[in-house]
Amino acid sequence: MSTAEVEPESASTPPASMSSSGRRFGDSLFSGLSIGSGILIFVTLAAVAVFLTMESMPAVVASQEFSGTAEFSLVEYALPLVYGTVLAAAIALLIAIPISVGIALFISHFAPRRMAAGLGYMIDLLAAVPSVVYGLWGGVWLVPKLEPLYVFLNTYFGWIPLFAGEPTAPMRNLASASVVLAVMVLPIITAVSREVFLQTPRLQEEAALALGATRWETIRTVVLPFGRGGVVAASMLGLGRALGETMAVLMILAPGATFSLHILEVGRHQSIAANIASRQAEASGVDMSLLIFTGLVLFVLTFIINAIARWIVARSGPKS
Repeated sequence: MSTAEVEPESASTPPASMSSSGRRFGDSLFSGLSIGSGILIFVTLAAVAVFLTMESMPAVVASQEFSGTAEFSLVEYALPLVYGTVLAAAIALLIAIPISVGIALFISHFAPRRMAAGLGYMIDLLAAVPSVVYGLWGGVWLVPKLEPLYVFLNTYFGWIPLFAGEPTAPMRNLASASVVLAVMVLPIITAVSREVFLQTPRLQEEAALALGATRWETIRTVVLPFGRGGVVAASMLGLGRALGETMAVLMILAPGATFSLHILEVGRHQSIAANIASRQAEASGVDMSLLIFTGLVLFVLTFIINAIARWIVARSGPKS
């Protein structure tokens, strides 16, 4: 038998490291670990949902003791907290997104290389600062500094509902809490947006410049459209932190339970997370179940917002 007739037969023989199905053991192991990790995420999420639901049931059953009817009492307790949580997070994003996108564009397209590296490192460090530090900084230093601004806004722009009312010192209001939340989410949005802008195809930018576009026109027509989905995803990450932030809000905001738009007034708003943190030490029985119910509301709210964000990011991606 010739050598030419032996080689094809030996080439078709699977290596010893491959399984009977033709896949290497390492590939099978990695595939199994990946699938198991994905399943573990769903199991953990389901376990959290089941725990919150089961533990909040005593509050639902015994809610007649609060207001008289089961549906009304729980809604009456939870809705002001949801309102304060969403309003504070929305104002924080309104402040943080333009600043974050501007910083990300400066780092990725304008700053010299050494300066960009240093600024990027500082932004990453800011994301690692504990929330209690932000709370101390906001309550002790920032709130007194903001009082003249609040007085100015109330005096000259009091016809706008957000700046109406009667602000009193110390200004531990929703506006101060929102400013601190904006500072907290700014590093997250900036870091993600910077990485997305850096992925913009260089050839597209050079083509725009070659056609006579200015630097700003190139950013407006090439960089921002390319990074739109990434900016939305970064904003949703920041929104997730703003919705669930506890200590900073607890240390700054004077609690209230109203649906007021007057963010400069003290004692008007409260967030779900800060309310749970302030009451859980003394709570027991039905009171604890009521706090867990508000945690379930926050869990569902965060899940819905993340689902909407995923939908927006998918629509913002490149069309096939």
